[in-house]
Amino acid sequence: MNLEQNMHFTNNEHAVLNTTGEVPYLTFPCLSKLPSIQHGFSTKLGGVSKGIFESMNLSYSSGDDSADVDENYKRICAGMGFVLEDVVATHQVHKTTVRVITSQDKGKGLSKPRDYEGVDGFITNEPGIPLATFYADCVPLFLVDTRQPAIGLSHSGWRGTVSRMGQVTLQAMVKHFGTNPKDVTVLIGPSICRDCYEVSKDLAEAFSSEFKVGITDILKEKGNGKYHLNLWEANRRVFLEAGIQEENIHISEVCTCCNSKWLFSHRATMGKRGTMAAFLMLTDP
Repeated sequence: MNLEQNMHFTNNEHAVLNTTGEVPYLTFPCLSKLPSIQHGFSTKLGGVSKGIFESMNLSYSSGDDSADVDENYKRICAGMGFVLEDVVATHQVHKTTVRVITSQDKGKGLSKPRDYEGVDGFITNEPGIPLATFYADCVPLFLVDTRQPAIGLSHSGWRGTVSRMGQVTLQAMVKHFGTNPKDVTVLIGPSICRDCYEVSKDLAEAFSSEFKVGITDILKEKGNGKYHLNLWEANRRVFLEAGIQEENIHISEVCTCCNSKWLFSHRATMGKRGTMAAFLMLTDP
């Protein structure tokens, strides 16, 4: 089966489904062309989990068999070329806390206990540390400083987006690493698209209050007090207003809900699902 042809990619130029190994995963050309980084985004495929978690579930906290999740991590890390024992995992709570990661953090949250809580984003300027964040409709934000070794990887659902998680992550890179926003390439990764994301009037009003410019591209009124919310455009707007060059902001245009046969989607399954992961790592120059 040609998986890529069966996935409902809006535009395959922005995302590539890698199927040469035993475990399929996504990469993104805008990041693949950059030197000294390695990245990937898992799918539902290639794991051993069963039932609603079938098959590449990467969450230990949703009721899946931990031995199956262990095996899934072994497979996805081997497939993407990451050292499992080095992967650092977030503890996501839909807030905007960003943590600086160093070599002393290797393995935290997966192969060893973490000493942090409530962290939705990571930044680092050290090579060899795979950063991991987790998804099933929310937005992965990949940030790469193309001038010096520095990266960021953050989770941004609607709460993170209206609180400008992308800007918070960028500002952390500026503060700790001296990053210039004009040197940063951004990818807004696989997540729920506007047409699949219906929200209430209260949520629409929160976005209208925060995004006064360009709100017509972010919200589309559906009637009966319902709206469609475009998290991709909202995050693009966050990065633009934070100083990222427009040509350096990329959107994968892969919807998790449209592709719920291949990707985990909370909305498509009414919460009965596993969890995917985004990975980003600096490599030695």
